Amino acid sequence: MERVVQFTGPRQVEVAEQSRADLPPGHLRVRTRYSGISAGTELTAYRGTNPYLTRTWDPEARLFRDGAAGIEYPVAGWGYSEVGEVTEISPELAGTPGLPRLGDTVWGIWGHRSEGIVPVERMIGHTLPAGLDDLSGAFARVGAIAYNAVLAGDIHLGEDVAVFGQGVIGLLTTRLAQLNGARVIAIDALDDRLEAAKRYGARHTLNARTDAVAERVREITAGLGADLAIEISGAHPALQEALRSVAVGGRVVASGFYQGDGIGLRLGDEFHHNRVQLVCSQIGGVPPALSHRWSQERLQHTFLRLVAEGQVDVNSLVSHVVPAADAADAYVLLDERPADALQVVLEF
Repeated sequence: MERVVQFTGPRQVEVAEQSRADLPPGHLRVRTRYSGISAGTELTAYRGTNPYLTRTWDPEARLFRDGAAGIEYPVAGWGYSEVGEVTEISPELAGTPGLPRLGDTVWGIWGHRSEGIVPVERMIGHTLPAGLDDLSGAFARVGAIAYNAVLAGDIHLGEDVAVFGQGVIGLLTTRLAQLNGARVIAIDALDDRLEAAKRYGARHTLNARTDAVAERVREITAGLGADLAIEISGAHPALQEALRSVAVGGRVVASGFYQGDGIGLRLGDEFHHNRVQLVCSQIGGVPPALSHRWSQERLQHTFLRLVAEGQVDVNSLVSHVVPAADAADAYVLLDERPADALQVVLEF
């Protein structure tokens, strides 16, 4: 039997058993070792705030339509940070260039389930690089999200970059921005995360609860304001403060998954008067100006290469490895005690 983690309703989690499916042509079967939980996207389904639960996405019109839900509970198999062992390959795929072999450790996206049946085109070249441990592979996707935000920011050497939110993806963004030549100002409401941000390359740290963030950013930058702000937390007040923190003509990259109405945004204030550029970064695509060279695949491969080269540390971000059977406890931790966790990983 296969085990799959699913949400049966808001804040309701179960580990269900399903019959093992036959392997269809053009697919690989992968036995899961680790599956990382996204504390942003997944909690929207866990809490019931995800827009797909109340509206339908029209992919042709690129609009959400009211009137019907795009997904309904139970929501099964969410997760996009998996690592596992190839246990079966559809026979006709023999000789496919870049195809993983039986027994190879691979990374990819097949959700929180004990085994995945994955189309071959999504697994070409996904053998874990030599020298990386299995847990590192669970960061391919979250690393790509951070990398995408940094590319969207178009950072230049020596610029001041404010990164709002120092969870897992925020810390990776801080490190990648620093590697890209930025002087990083890290902002979060938790002191422990700000201490971690210093280890990941932040030049300055500000506490969103106790510091006047925009004013302090201007002090740090000799009155100019940050050249760029990357908002990675998905909180509307943080996005508003990011808009307040950048220089005239500066750029704000909104990379969080914002829920509901934008309470707290005042777009007639600094955004309007300082002519701020507001850019969305979302892992469904790369910045348009770079789409002839970059792709989601390149983001993930390049990030894992940086990890393998020792330029980015991911293992210290893992705060909890939880048996898959206890998945409900993992979501309670992330939902109710976020200060106690960074990257939570399910072990199958």
